[in-house]
Amino acid sequence: MKSERKTRSNALGQKGRQTRQEIVRRAAPLFNRQGFAGTSMSDLMQATGLQKGGLYRHFPSKQSLAQEAFDYTWEKAVSERLDGVDKVPGSIPRLKAMIDNFVEKRAHLVPGGCPLLNTAIESDDGNPTLRARARKALAAWTSRLSTIVSEGIKSGEIAPSVNPAELADTVVATLEGALMISRLRQSEASLHTARKHLSATLDTLTPHR
Repeated sequence: MKSERKTRSNALGQKGRQTRQEIVRRAAPLFNRQGFAGTSMSDLMQATGLQKGGLYRHFPSKQSLAQEAFDYTWEKAVSERLDGVDKVPGSIPRLKAMIDNFVEKRAHLVPGGCPLLNTAIESDDGNPTLRARARKALAAWTSRLSTIVSEGIKSGEIAPSVNPAELADTVVATLEGALMISRLRQSEASLHTARKHLSATLDTLTPHR
């Protein structure tokens, strides 16, 4: 009897986790497209097929759901941007691969564009919790880029005069700025231009022989 109760409890717990994950998956596009303030409980109820009480059974607040939706959205973005990068030999080619992924691999992202850009803009003056989430995501991204640059300096592929943190910021700022322009103009030309200029910049970083 005790074993049956434990099995039933585990099954219910697994079902609850699956329901929670499904809520996040369905809510993520809303928050990414409309922002926290622009996403109403009615929107969430319609997207998830749950009543307000059903949503609050899994999440204590709209804020907590938005936080997990951001994490889910950002994780998908990171997965696309890092796809195959570790298999590329050489630091500069790895950096170029990350840039290529940013420009080319957006088909499988959560609808609405880059979650970092969207959340940073919306939460700048109004939502410190989501802003902290976005800052953490930015730090992880720039840290990954900085690490690749540092490895290139150590291996002699990149000149020691290059500042890894500054280069990482330049790459991120260029790509995110180009993405914003591309969305406003509804054209990918700015993204391809940004990639071309970043690639040319990376080619100048090798030590002078």
